[in-house]
Amino acid sequence: MAAGSHYDLPIALGLMAALGVVPGDALAAYVVLGELSLDGTIAPVAGALPAAIAANAGGRGLICPHECGPEAAWAGSEIDILAPRSLIALANHFKGTQVLSRPEPGIRAGGTDLPDLADIKGQESARRALEVAAAGGHNLLMVGPPGSGKSMLAQRLPSILPPLSPRELLEVSMIASVAGELAEGRLTDRRPFRAPHHSASMAALVGGGLRARPGEISLAHHGVLFLDELPEFSPQTLDALRQPLETGACMIARANHRVSYPARIQLVAAMNPCRCGMAGEPGFRCARGERCRTEYQARISGPLLDRIDLRIEVPAISATDLIRPGKSETSASVAARVARARELQRVRFEASGADGVLTNAQCPPSLIETVAAPDQAGLALLQDASEKLGFSGRAYHRVLKVARTLADLDGSEDLGRIHLAEAISYRMDSQRLANAA
Repeated sequence: MAAGSHYDLPIALGLMAALGVVPGDALAAYVVLGELSLDGTIAPVAGALPAAIAANAGGRGLICPHECGPEAAWAGSEIDILAPRSLIALANHFKGTQVLSRPEPGIRAGGTDLPDLADIKGQESARRALEVAAAGGHNLLMVGPPGSGKSMLAQRLPSILPPLSPRELLEVSMIASVAGELAEGRLTDRRPFRAPHHSASMAALVGGGLRARPGEISLAHHGVLFLDELPEFSPQTLDALRQPLETGACMIARANHRVSYPARIQLVAAMNPCRCGMAGEPGFRCARGERCRTEYQARISGPLLDRIDLRIEVPAISATDLIRPGKSETSASVAARVARARELQRVRFEASGADGVLTNAQCPPSLIETVAAPDQAGLALLQDASEKLGFSGRAYHRVLKVARTLADLDGSEDLGRIHLAEAISYRMDSQRLANAA
């Protein structure tokens, strides 16, 4: 989104063309953006990648700052890109006294520094839920006392997620480019993991400001948005997530313009069961009683909870688990199972003609009823649970989505009672929390 200083270089080149310093007919073949310093150097600006893609679609080249060249080069090998360091270098290029070489696409090494699931001791149920969430792209809420490992589990989710596909990489990088968050113009196939502090404003989370910049939810597109201490976020800010979670897009409306940013995310949240943090723990008795728990949990609205597929209790870790020798299963082993499950989903949705749907969590209700049709025993269980727990229509379909993911992890095309039973168990705690809200 061009604004303000983006027009410095185009204005300067326009004046130079009018004075005959650079050929105007040559400039007509380029889209130009860049900020000029007082000494004539060209400073980097945000949005070079989407500008290059738009220029390429229009059959034009791009002139951009030198630092933006590596990101602009991802627009395609056929686009002509000039990335000068200064106005003088650009003028010399057009005069023929200096040749500007085309920048190469920049790649940021993914590295192997991601925290590993092997560091987690105990918490087998939580590890299982994390694997299910990763395999199907499901939203996850972890509730437990301080020190139980909720944040550690969330921070290890990226280590079991598959890398971005080329199409996803470009979408994620364009958002980061508009926000000015592409380090040295280099792209990476690592999925975004955004963890804003609970003091974040609504504009910071969903986007906004004078120039309607993308917020954390859009910067987490095709990745994870982790909200630690969930009830400490303002209720209005949390409820602003409801529409993007449902539609996968965030519409920012201002008096003079409207901007829509993609926001197809996986929401992972963590919270204490009450304000003192120890409600329900053996040997602990809260002075405020049950009121402490209900008031704290009521800060999260029922409609937001309804959009969370998996809700698990993460109990305090025991000394026995901490001193047990050896390590748990590594992230690499879990990631292999997640990748197999995701490949099954990709092939299934591609065969169904569901464009843009890659995971079970993204599957529309009409299609999930077809691809996740349970057997007779499973259907009876689901109907019984729906009546007793009061599932909404959204909750009903989300249970089917989780059950489909569980079957995919088992490598089973059929959806059985065992898959639905586990999916419903993840929903039961959510339903009790929603009733409290």
